Amino acid sequence: MKIGDKFVYPMHGAGEITGIEENEVGGVVSSYYVFRLPMGNMKLMLPVDKVAEAGLRELISPAQVEKVVEVLQAESEPVQGSWNKRFHTNLDRLKSGNILDAAAIARNLSRQNSKKKISSGEKRLLDLSRQLVISELVCVCDKSPEEVTAWIDELIGVSSSEE
Repeated sequence: MKIGDKFVYPMHGAGEITGIEENEVGGVVSSYYVFRLPMGNMKLMLPVDKVAEAGLRELISPAQVEKVVEVLQAESEPVQGSWNKRFHTNLDRLKSGNILDAAAIARNLSRQNSKKKISSGEKRLLDLSRQLVISELVCVCDKSPEEVTAWIDELIGVSSSEE
């Protein structure tokens, strides 16, 4: 990994390595990747020796965008169990870092919310799943967050104003 490389950080989204810094924590000096996430204008520091554990992955290829589109357009999964059980199941799926899982969660919760308002916990998952999908598609498709957001809403068949 080097400065300028773009990666996806699970539960945070896509971003770029903007630097490598040395920091002292508990008397130990370690090297950290400085990871800038454009969504939310966030800066994360990840110890160089913890990259494998963090689950960083490369961005999807432009060819894989079509699979994301298919997931966003597909039929919603049936709503099962209590909101609490769904919340934990969806949270585990998001932690995997898989964009197809994030897209399915965004689709399901967006449609569910447009019919009947979802719980505040599921609303946070909806916002997070959308952020994860949007951040990666912004990087891969070279579009603005606003363009990608409108595109996703169109594919899912809901508008942001419904959420």
